[in-house]
Amino acid sequence: MAAPERESDVVTGDDMASSVENAFDALSAASPEGWRVELIEGEIHVVPPANGEHEEIVSEVTGQVRDQRKELGRYTGLGLFVPDASPTGKVVPDLVVAPKGSFGDDAEYHDPAPVLLVGEVTSRSTGAQDRGPKLRGYARAGIPCYLLIDREAGEVVVYSEPSDGAYTRSAEAKLSKKIELPEPLGFEIDTGEF
Repeated sequence: MAAPERESDVVTGDDMASSVENAFDALSAASPEGWRVELIEGEIHVVPPANGEHEEIVSEVTGQVRDQRKELGRYTGLGLFVPDASPTGKVVPDLVVAPKGSFGDDAEYHDPAPVLLVGEVTSRSTGAQDRGPKLRGYARAGIPCYLLIDREAGEVVVYSEPSDGAYTRSAEAKLSKKIELPEPLGFEIDTGEF
């Protein structure tokens, strides 16, 4: 039996953005506890809960930031609105570092203006987005520092000095080594503690 023919719905421009936004909102509302829904460069990504190793790394980085700069807040699971990353720009980095009190409202997604650093820990399901669309989106948003802990490559990369929508500096080190976080942070992260 053949499927009945139906007229194709052509969605363009503002209708496309609205349609993607509606799908994003529906998936966000329906996702199980612990799952994240992100919209990156126009694609919806549903991310499963992180594994223990991933969370241990995030915990260690947050602890090192706390030990070095007590005046900074360390946020996990915080939504950011990253302009130009997608029609809606909604992402949830593994780690956000900003002055304490920067996100005291009840918004689900926040303006990235106060953010000093975003951090991502790769996994098989998120590595491509962390190395590509998120890297570009964070730079376009002017976030001063992007810390990418790439478990598959066995390295950590610090991107900094965003200009014209791209990071102009990067430094990398093998996992187990120390790496400098540039100003406005100005201290080392010891990846040997991961």
